[in-house]
Amino acid sequence: MEEEGKGQGHRASEEREAAKLVVAHKIFLLRHPDVPDMEKLHLKDDLLTVVMEDDMALLYESLCAELGWEMDQTLLDNMRVRIQEHLNKLDEKVIDAEENLGESEVREAHLAKSLYYIRIGDKEKALEQMKITEGKTVAVGQKMDLVFHTLQLGFFFMDFDLISKGIDKAKNLFEEGGDWERKNRLKVYEGLYCMSTRNFKKAAELFLDSISTFTTYELFPYDIFIFYTVLTSIISLDRVSLKQKVVDAPEILTVISKIPHLSEFLNSLYGCQYKSFFIAFAGLTDQIKLDRYLHPHFRYYMREVRTVVYSQFLESYKSVTMEAMAKAFGVSGDFIDMELSRFIAA
Repeated sequence: MEEEGKGQGHRASEEREAAKLVVAHKIFLLRHPDVPDMEKLHLKDDLLTVVMEDDMALLYESLCAELGWEMDQTLLDNMRVRIQEHLNKLDEKVIDAEENLGESEVREAHLAKSLYYIRIGDKEKALEQMKITEGKTVAVGQKMDLVFHTLQLGFFFMDFDLISKGIDKAKNLFEEGGDWERKNRLKVYEGLYCMSTRNFKKAAELFLDSISTFTTYELFPYDIFIFYTVLTSIISLDRVSLKQKVVDAPEILTVISKIPHLSEFLNSLYGCQYKSFFIAFAGLTDQIKLDRYLHPHFRYYMREVRTVVYSQFLESYKSVTMEAMAKAFGVSGDFIDMELSRFIAA
């Protein structure tokens, strides 16, 4: 019964962590110039609901300052009061565990305080408290779970230094032991880090290794994972590998049709249907531009995809006219001329 309770607590914690990254994505969209004002009003309402439910006072203050929201001082004061009251209760549980209970209960009391700081969005206090919790932790698996909490904080705040150190720490811990489930989860975390820092080749390799073992729903749903896997693979794999690992992969085939334009994007490239490819490519641009991990690399990615597709087309010919190429891609001759001259110069 105790293990079942801990399992349910772990699942509840994962759901909260997934919700936090949804919050981070909504904050990204609020800042994005291409998101319509009406949609931003809905995003603001959604964010304020979460802020009030989880007493995210620090986030509320920073959003008001950054986005010019009118601050409700009473709301902020009430959140601070509730935070302090809850911290007092958590401190009492720590003291009680230290005076009356065993080492396991002491660790759980400190962990509860760590998770509360994560919940309210206090990054610095959360990291401090997780360090204390780690000092009370013996099992490698539990130490790994603390690293995952740290990595999630890193992705919420897009703190790549914190993420990089966390991944290195996790790899060192795995040298002491660790189970396959956590090792497989780490691959997805590292893949997301690589994609977010423009190492698309390494990201594709890690994502493809994780297709059949994916369990990291605290980061994103499976269809988003497949979206990232296909996008990174297209600019990283040769045609034979793309066919074997992506185009014909059963796990990808079961999901890809649910993601707008992605199936056409992949299959028209592999099938050399360049006009269809450009139409699908245009349809995907908003999804890439409005993704908080891919957005900083939008121009780079678009250039890399065009390099792949133009190279594939030209490899089929000893010589080809500009007009024939423009017709194959469904664009004007002037456009192709401008595109190729830019790529040749680069």
